[in-house]
This record gives sequence, C-alpha cells and structure tokens, in this order.
Amino acid sequence: MWDILYFIVNVLIFLYAITIAVSYLILAAISLFEMQAYMRRNYFVDYKYILSSPFAPGISLIAPAYNEGLTIIDNVKSLLSIMYNNYEVIIINDGSKDDTLAKLIPAFDLVKVNYDLQYTVATKPVRGIYKSKNRAFKKLTVVDKENGGKADALNVGLNFSKKDLVACIDVDCIIEPDALLKMVKPFLEDSSVIASGGVVRIANSCVIEEGRLIEIKLPVNLIARMQVLEYIRAFLLGRMAWSKLNGLLLISGAFGLFKRETALKAGGYNHKTVGEDMELVVRMRRYMHEQRLPYRVAYIPDPLCWTEAPASAQILSRQRNRWARGTFETLSIHRKLFFNPRYGIMGMLSYPFWFFYEWLSPFVEFTGLIFFIVLVALGKVHWVFFLSLTLAVYCFAFFISMTSLLAEETSFFKYTAKRDIFKMIAIALIEPIWFHPRVVWWSLKGNYDLMKGKKSWGEMTRQGFVQYKSKEKVAS
Repeated sequence: MWDILYFIVNVLIFLYAITIAVSYLILAAISLFEMQAYMRRNYFVDYKYILSSPFAPGISLIAPAYNEGLTIIDNVKSLLSIMYNNYEVIIINDGSKDDTLAKLIPAFDLVKVNYDLQYTVATKPVRGIYKSKNRAFKKLTVVDKENGGKADALNVGLNFSKKDLVACIDVDCIIEPDALLKMVKPFLEDSSVIASGGVVRIANSCVIEEGRLIEIKLPVNLIARMQVLEYIRAFLLGRMAWSKLNGLLLISGAFGLFKRETALKAGGYNHKTVGEDMELVVRMRRYMHEQRLPYRVAYIPDPLCWTEAPASAQILSRQRNRWARGTFETLSIHRKLFFNPRYGIMGMLSYPFWFFYEWLSPFVEFTGLIFFIVLVALGKVHWVFFLSLTLAVYCFAFFISMTSLLAEETSFFKYTAKRDIFKMIAIALIEPIWFHPRVVWWSLKGNYDLMKGKKSWGEMTRQGFVQYKSKEKVAS
C-alpha cells in the first residue's frame, strides 16, 4: 500500500513540475518574441503626435492615499508633471490618520469647494472636495472621504471622473513623464481595447527629486533588491506573453488604464476583496464576453511606473499575504470560468493557469517538502536522484531569471552600471534558496488567514523615497 502511495505522489509531483516548467518556457519564448516585435513597431514612434492630437482621449488619474504623508507631495508633483494635454489628477484621501491632507492643503494652495457628486457606484461618504487657487495646479482635485479601503477610494474616483479613460495608480508611485502617451496608444490603435497595463519597477535607492526620477539605482536593501529581479521576471516574461494571447487577467494596481464606461458597467471595484485590481480586470473581461463584445487587454513593456517596495520582511510578508488572499478571492468569485469554453482563452487557459500554477503552487511545494521529510524518516530517499532533481530545479530557476535579465538589458537597459548587473546575477543565484521559500510561506499563511476570515489589508508602513544625491551633484 505504501509503495503504491509513494509511486502516485512521486508521479504527480513530477508531472506538476514538468508541466509548470514547460509552461514557463513557452511563456518566456512568446514574451521574448513579442518584446522584439514591440521594440521594432515602436522604435521610431514620435509620441509628440499623440500629445498634440485632438483625438487623444481625456484621462483621469485616480490615486488613493492612506497615510502617505511621507511621500505625498513628491508623488503629486510627479503626477502633475506628466506629458499629456487632456488629463486631470484626482487624489482620494481615504480617511488618512496621518498628516496627508494637512500637507496637501498648503503645498498646493487648496480650498474646499461645493460639488454635487453622483454616486454611480456606492461608496463611503465624501467629506469634502478641494481645488487649488493656484492656476498652476488646476489639474489637481483632492477628495477627502471616510476610510473604506482602496477599492472604495477608487470607486469614488470613478464616480468623480468625467473623462473617457481612468488611470488607477498607487499614490506612492513615480510615473514616467511619457507614461500616459504610451499607455493610451493601444486605445488609439484599436477601439476594442478596454484596458492597458505597464511595467512597474522598484524605486528604492533611486534618485528622486521634486517627484521626478533622476537616476536609476539598484536598491541597497537586500529584500528590495530581490524584488527587482522578481518584478522584471513577472512583467517581462509573464504578462507580455499573456497580453499576446489576449489572456491577461491582471493589470497591476500600481498603474493601469481603463475605459471608464466599461469599468462602471462591470460594477466598479469590488470592496469585498483585497485583490481588487485583478478582480476588476477579470470582471470586465467577463462582462465583455457575456455581452458578446470584442475586446482586448493590452500591455506595455516599457518601464512606466516606479514604486517603493517593502524593505523589511515584516512589511513584505503582509503584502504577499494580501496577494495570496486576493488571488484566491478572485478565483473563487469567478470559478464559473474554470475550463469553461464559453469564455475562450480566459476560461480554457488563463484561469486554469492561475489556479494550478499561481494559487496552488505553494501548496504543492509545501506538500512535497512534508513528503520528503517523511521519506527521510523512513529511509526511502534515493539521494543521488534527489540531489540531481534539486540541482535541475535550481538551474531552471536561475535560467528563467537570467532570461528575464537578458530581456531587460537588451531592450530597455535601465540598469547601466556593470556592478548592478553582477549584483542581480548574484541575486538570481541566492533567490531560489533564500527568498523564494519565504514567499511560499507567506502565501500559505495568506490562504490560512483567508480561511480564518481575515479581510484587512495589513499596515503597509512606508519609509519614503530617500533623497539620494545624483553623481552630478556629488561632483559639484
């Protein structure tokens, strides 16, 4: 009996490992091919034509802020300096307990104004709406509301906005000046596009001055540096391929552009999940499928958004805990999609992939570890085979990381210092044995917390962007 069980478990884990490896290789190949095609298509594009075009749609930048006093001024300045003609910035102060609103009012000369807000999507009450007396900040609106969470704050922004497109971003992000020009391009090229997402990069240790990214540096902090490679791998070798297949289920909540009308018809953001960014994309896609309307979710591989990553294990664990809960909540809400041919690629490929290889993988890894410990105790481990398989898995993980790093350095080449490249290679060597096991554990704990009924985001303490001096200033 034991020998049969031993054989079955070994075969199942082996088949799972083979299928996930093949899946990642296929996605990597599609991503590399599509990235080269994107670079060829857009190398000579002059985005100034979009900047001056009368056909460029209006965009509302919606940025929820909760206890962002450390970085709020720089972040708003960054948003106000974006190159785009027809856009507005809507900061939603979601009942902050710190000095977020107190800093905004004098910094941008804000005064409270009367405004009849239409609650198209139900939200927590709005306490006040602020506009600037300074014409230099005429694009800026600050909405102060009772605390209701990020999804509730974003829905207030959807209610307030009157533009055709809405860009939902994290207020702690630094946006590239030409980000909206690149993000809006797919909407101009294809009327069926309902959303577009861009690459998010890590801003820790970068030189930030007056809300502008001056110099890109690899984070000094080891945990933040680990996330640099992780983000490059996820965005360049994952989402690029899913966009090509039109099976993309997730646009990062840090920076995404949506058709406002479609988002509202789909019901806006779901405040009952902590994974509101993924859940909205899936619901918008479902809505378009069920209405039998053509649609596409686009993806821009350019690094358009830079964010402060958690620099401590405690804060990072809360983030990954929330991601795990949000993933399962979305998969549970939309379980009707599971291998449902009615929903095309989304039902037959995207949803099963997320279920088996994103949500289920921590459980498989943990089960494999427990099974291995049992085998050691029973003296049934074939050590040569085990060590060979472990080495193969380690080499595969290193290969995928190196492929993503190669894709970055042959396309956008943001990390120009040779020492930074060598540091990332070193990170790729230690990540599978130091960083990845912790991510697996945090994901497991997130699912456990979900079963206990945990719904909160968890406190995400910010350090603020450290004002590192650029080389030019040091020299002077």
